[in-house]
Amino acid sequence: MPTPRYSERTLLLLLAAVQFTHILDFMVIMPLGEQLMRELAIGPSEFSHLVAAYTLSAGCVGLLTAPFMDRFDRRKVLLLAYAGFILGTFACALSHTAGMLLVSRAICGAFGGVSGATLMAIVGDLVPPQRRASGMGIIMTAFAAAAALGVPFGLFLAQKFRWEMPFFLVASMGVPVWLLIYAKLPPIRAHLNDSTVHHLKEFFGLLRNTNAIRALLFLSALVMGHFAIIPLLAPYLVGNVGLPENKLFLVYMAGGIGSALTAPLCGKLADRYGRLKVFSILVGIASCVTLWIANSGPLPVWGVLLSASAFFIFASGRFIPAQAILSMAVPAQRRGSFMSLTSCTRDLTSGITSSLGGWIVTKSATGQLVNYDKLGWLAVGMSCLALWLASRVRVQEIHPAHRPQPAKS
Repeated sequence: MPTPRYSERTLLLLLAAVQFTHILDFMVIMPLGEQLMRELAIGPSEFSHLVAAYTLSAGCVGLLTAPFMDRFDRRKVLLLAYAGFILGTFACALSHTAGMLLVSRAICGAFGGVSGATLMAIVGDLVPPQRRASGMGIIMTAFAAAAALGVPFGLFLAQKFRWEMPFFLVASMGVPVWLLIYAKLPPIRAHLNDSTVHHLKEFFGLLRNTNAIRALLFLSALVMGHFAIIPLLAPYLVGNVGLPENKLFLVYMAGGIGSALTAPLCGKLADRYGRLKVFSILVGIASCVTLWIANSGPLPVWGVLLSASAFFIFASGRFIPAQAILSMAVPAQRRGSFMSLTSCTRDLTSGITSSLGGWIVTKSATGQLVNYDKLGWLAVGMSCLALWLASRVRVQEIHPAHRPQPAKS
């Protein structure tokens, strides 16, 4: 069957829709913290485990599948993994106890991690290096859209009906997206053209590749610097900063809109002025905002929205040049396995950091979170380490990979 013609931007928007459902599924549980702790009779530690279940499962399954990622058509892998993700999300909606929800979140993570890694590998295959950061910016816009539109609407459904409703929403959205992938995404097989490549050998070669290891350490530090304060942010804003629970949706809406407007700009600036330079600036600003949020006392609603918007914009924006740096850390024929490894690293680090936050932070009798400020200092320290490691990652993609040529729009 002949490969259908397509525009690069159209396919990026389709992949962004996949990422939108991934991010929405992952994010929507975090602002439900107060409601879940109340309705399931669990504490901050147990809630942190619910958040961590997704990422730890994604990391472990991704690690097992990474050696084989470059042996198959990326379209087929994405279709299979995304279908499993949708079914896992339906399972979350049908869970009625903390134990059932924990297992369902692990199922979502197992398939969502593979799906996300494949998605990033496809972006690397389709978009040449000189436009890579801009391409990543389009994909990362899905994060902003999920925060600005999906999470507030999910919160509204949870507060209007029950906490299960946001998961029904995500699963229902995933079905038409899967059908669009099946209909529109062409086979992605260029990485299979080199018959001399032994994929299992190449994968274990990655584990001995100094530059690849530096890139993975860089990502791990960056994720820990970001995720240290994220899982318990909503309970902290409600219990410590004084934000009414019914105003939580405004935090994600304001931050998401700000990120949606600035994410493409971050990608363009990284392509124009240099990925490391833009990343450094974003890390510096994000660190200041993180310390402000983690150490602030009670704030008016407008102050919370302003602070949260700045955090979303700069803390999330730094992942755009970071992802572009990672995508060039290995040759193109190793990109699928490496993107799977980066997905594992991100997910495992997120899960470990979430669990760590649950151990550090406790809840007082008045409902306030204790020791949250320590998570802020941990986040800044790891962000600084990530900045140093980013300067040590070298570009390995010298010649662009053979990739399908997009039709002119």
